[in-house]
Amino acid sequence: MDPKQIPLRDLHLPEAIAWWPLAPGWWVVIALALVVLGYLIHLYRKHRAGSAARRYALRQLDTLTADFEQHGDAVAFSSNVSELLRRTMLAYAPREEVAGLTGEAWLEWLDRDLDQPRFQGDAGRKLLELPYRRPGDELSALELVDVVAAVRQRLATPVGGQR
Repeated sequence: MDPKQIPLRDLHLPEAIAWWPLAPGWWVVIALALVVLGYLIHLYRKHRAGSAARRYALRQLDTLTADFEQHGDAVAFSSNVSELLRRTMLAYAPREEVAGLTGEAWLEWLDRDLDQPRFQGDAGRKLLELPYRRPGDELSALELVDVVAAVRQRLATPVGGQR
């Protein structure tokens, strides 16, 4: 038989495999990725909510410092800083542990989680004594730098190892 007479056709290759619809295994991978992403978002939001009082307190401290530099009322400033510090610590520690502390016990508690004690020294004494000065007493911002630095460090440091 003559080879030109044989009815042969060209080879037909199958179509390329499409990426859609996805195989069931890919749906499982996508579902797991979404669950993990949702969990990470939940952890992030929980962390942000947990440190909201700390961020707010640091912004308030900046506001109080700016107000003091403008008006120079050391008694009002120290009273407001002391109140801010107490309110913020109450947001992170149990009320029965913090609310009743005064004087040396309060300063000792404030130093508890810090790397080096800041409040049992001069800064702590000023924090305790300044709210009880006469309102007319003049005080420069330089005299309060160590108090503000100590309060800022305390506000920025988590209580009891919280993050």
